[in-house]
Amino acid sequence: MKSIIAGTQRTPFLPLAASLTLSVWLGGCAITAKEPPGGGHAGTLPVQYAGWFTSGPQANINGSDWGTINRAQDRIEEGRYEEAIAYLQPLMDRYVPTAFYEMAKLYEQGLGVEKDPSEAARLYGLAIEKSSSVRGHASLNLAQLYLDDGGVERNDVLAYYLLWQAVEADLNRTAEIELAELLSEGGEGVEADPALAIQLYEQAASQGKAPALKALAEAHAPGGWLWEDAAQSIAYAQRYANRLEANAGQGDVGAMLQLASAYSQDGLLGDQPDRRIQWLQQAAQAGDLDALARAGHEMTKAGEYRQGIALLEDAARQGHVGAMTYLGQALLEPEHTGRLEQNRAERWLNEAIQAGSVDALVVLGRALVNGQADLDDLPRGLGLLEQAAESNHPLALAQLGALLMNDERVTSQPYIAVSYLNRAHELGHPWATQQLGVAYLESRGVLRDLERAEELLHSAAEQGQAGATRILGEAYLEGLLNGNPSQGIRLLTQAAEQGDSYAMILLGRAYQKGSGVSRDLNEAIHWLTRARDAGHESAAAALTYVQRDLGAGGNINALIAAAKGGHPGAMADLGRAYLDGKGVERNHIQAEKWLEQAHQAGHAGASASLGRMYLDRGDSARGIDYLNTAASRGHDAARADLGEAYMTGNHAEQDVERGLELLISAAESGSPNAAFTLGDAYQHGKGVGKDAVLAERWYQQAGDAGAIHARAALGIAFISGEGAIAQDVQRGHELLLNVAEQGHLGAQAFLGREYLRGENIEKDPERGVNYLYEAASQGYRSARLSLAEAYLSARGYANVNQEQAMLWLNELLDSEEQIALETLRQLILEEVNVAASGRQM
Repeated sequence: MKSIIAGTQRTPFLPLAASLTLSVWLGGCAITAKEPPGGGHAGTLPVQYAGWFTSGPQANINGSDWGTINRAQDRIEEGRYEEAIAYLQPLMDRYVPTAFYEMAKLYEQGLGVEKDPSEAARLYGLAIEKSSSVRGHASLNLAQLYLDDGGVERNDVLAYYLLWQAVEADLNRTAEIELAELLSEGGEGVEADPALAIQLYEQAASQGKAPALKALAEAHAPGGWLWEDAAQSIAYAQRYANRLEANAGQGDVGAMLQLASAYSQDGLLGDQPDRRIQWLQQAAQAGDLDALARAGHEMTKAGEYRQGIALLEDAARQGHVGAMTYLGQALLEPEHTGRLEQNRAERWLNEAIQAGSVDALVVLGRALVNGQADLDDLPRGLGLLEQAAESNHPLALAQLGALLMNDERVTSQPYIAVSYLNRAHELGHPWATQQLGVAYLESRGVLRDLERAEELLHSAAEQGQAGATRILGEAYLEGLLNGNPSQGIRLLTQAAEQGDSYAMILLGRAYQKGSGVSRDLNEAIHWLTRARDAGHESAAAALTYVQRDLGAGGNINALIAAAKGGHPGAMADLGRAYLDGKGVERNHIQAEKWLEQAHQAGHAGASASLGRMYLDRGDSARGIDYLNTAASRGHDAARADLGEAYMTGNHAEQDVERGLELLISAAESGSPNAAFTLGDAYQHGKGVGKDAVLAERWYQQAGDAGAIHARAALGIAFISGEGAIAQDVQRGHELLLNVAEQGHLGAQAFLGREYLRGENIEKDPERGVNYLYEAASQGYRSARLSLAEAYLSARGYANVNQEQAMLWLNELLDSEEQIALETLRQLILEEVNVAASGRQM
């Protein structure tokens, strides 16, 4: 231990700039017994400490005393502490301040005596009762003890005055830096003065003191106590690095280690693994065993396993317990799961445990309970974790809490789990805090307390626990906590950005369903794709479902992706798209391929589509087989098609009883087509007796279910009076007008003919022609024929048959179709008007 004092008293001296700066804050205060140094930021100094700050003549230390002190310092540097104490004791008996100071340092560091901060503080106090060359140094050391909470009761006021005294002594140490730190935010009984803190820091920074440069860089960084100024923060950080590099260049191992920390994830110069490892290796080459272990650990984390493990093994062989633990942990990673590595990992961890490493107990215990690298021994793993828990290891406590709370391999003991989690939480472990929050949220081992759950989860989230952020977000989204869904989305996004893959899944589902956010299938695909890429096992399936939804909205590429992803509904939709030529070119081979795959996957709709497809092709046996399969899977439309086939005898041997059973079952399940078929059967007596009540009932049910053609059929039945339903022209007219306005071509054509004939409703040729034209313009064949018949009749051709009308219409439509129809409409209206004029004359 090097001496920091000379054999003669040094005269305090401040550079001109520093003295001018500090004199403002000192206010010209003279140092007397009644007025200790300081700028008025702290309360009155207790009387019993006034002697520490008295001015007066220097303590009487003669040349012989200095010689004894120097001999004691030499013995301390040589590690001969008992001899050093023997030199110091007589001087302390005579109250020589320097002897008290040297002895205090021994007690503070535990050199030659048992470490005792309280005794060190007492001796530092004796060292500063008289003015001497060590008063400033002792004041600084004592202030540090009062601020460190390390065995001495914290006292910010005393520390404040002691630091001022050390600043005035111009020690070229850290007094002004530590005083600035205290004043930056204030303390118990000490008023904050950020402006003075800046001046003190800048004074130290101007002298190139690395801690001051670091403090200013941190103060201007985001979250610092000064205004945020990224450029200024970076400038101070670079000056800090330059100062450290200069020191490191002179062999200062501490500077090398500080540089490594500056390039860490939370360091001032950002996460730069290569630079961090470089400085750790340099410190290791200088003989620092800790740096060798850290360098190896960092290299394994950076993916340089071979070299990292070599460095760790080197440090471990030299007896570094931390290196043994790091090495064992690295050898348990997936890249090193061979039998040899497993045995080496266990050997090194056991050596670290024998050397007293609690961390090694936890690493090996967790590996054994989790079956990591084939180390599967649950009882032994639990025993190691419990052993570590006896030493209050936070991770061991958190792991035991997790195991006893909900692990399938261990009998659940929620109350004991909560006890472990409480202990780990009090020790500041964020994972334990998160688990405890979940326990209060779900009432596991404790009574449900949503307020406490929210508090704990927020605390864990603020400590960087992405899982806690995700759990909070999910709870807000589902309304379990008194937040709002948008807050839930914000927290889930935050957790997802931190790499929580399950948060990505929850976000994807939220955007898919529109829960707490506007529905956005593209955003859902974005998050689910990220979850899949992050390795979440359920992401691929969830992504396929969203692609199916997007495909259902018309995105054929998404539909194809969902079908290829194995979604039965997407396969069925893609098959129908190829069948109908919607979004893709019509392709019956592809249609059959995808419908068959969906059918094989159990999709009832695909079976029904295949059944109808084969019936249309004339392959009745195969079509009926598919329809039977679809019906057995609960497909109502398939039951309706089957029922119609059995009722009519088309495509299957007629079986009216079975057909009725199938149709009624499908109709009662909500199939409008089945209801329409029943209504039509009872109206026209197809396979059953005519029944007006049943015909109207089933037509009405089909119409209410959205089958517009059923309402059209019912309207036609009322107007025509043919079939089971009695004529009711008014009801029929109202129904047909309604469905015609909705675009039903059959209703438009029927009304057109009725208005032209004028038999059931009042004749209105113009209206009739317009209805026929509307239907004909959209390709309705019977409306075209009716238009042609109407024109020929208007021209005086009597008894026009359909064949004659069709022949003439085809000749007319050889020209542009729509123009031809419009011309035909105008010609008919002209003929009608001419005929009407003739009758009037």
